[in-house]
Amino acid sequence: MSGVPGRTRALALLAGCFLASALVRTALVGPAAAEVLFPPQEALEFGDTAGCGPESEALLEVLRERGAQLDSLEQGIAEREAALEIAEAELQRKHTELVEAEERLAATVAAADGAAERDVAQLTAIYENVKPKRAAGIFSSMDTEFAAGILSRMSPSSAADILTLMDADMAYAVSVVLAARNMNAGGVLPATGN
Repeated sequence: MSGVPGRTRALALLAGCFLASALVRTALVGPAAAEVLFPPQEALEFGDTAGCGPESEALLEVLRERGAQLDSLEQGIAEREAALEIAEAELQRKHTELVEAEERLAATVAAADGAAERDVAQLTAIYENVKPKRAAGIFSSMDTEFAAGILSRMSPSSAADILTLMDADMAYAVSVVLAARNMNAGGVLPATGN
């Protein structure tokens, strides 16, 4: 029985020696192996393939091609951005021109409206100073809408004098137009006596 524990101790001692030997070899060979597998940074540059295997060279070629594609893509994006900036500036310029044209048009329309208003006011003043019988003859030959517009601007007494002397059908048509304008402006037609 005394032989079995001695054998175990001998095997344990032998295993310990093998383990120590492996550790020593790893410690001595490790730095040298690391230098071969992973050379210092200054030894490898991007374009330097010396000391690389065919797989490494193929990988470097793929990386170079990918870098060239990315450079080309970046240049395309920069060109598109420049084109967009030019288009945006042109759009802004056209928008400014449009706003200026709208302002000029509004000023022209306002001037035309003002001139038309002055013309109608002057025409109204002229017809107020014409004798009612003569004015009635002129108004009877006018377009109904136009005659109603002029009469609506006159003083009520001048308009009444002219209406009473106008052709009866024309006076009625002008009265209907005047009443419709008042109704559209919020007034009401007089109720009929039914």
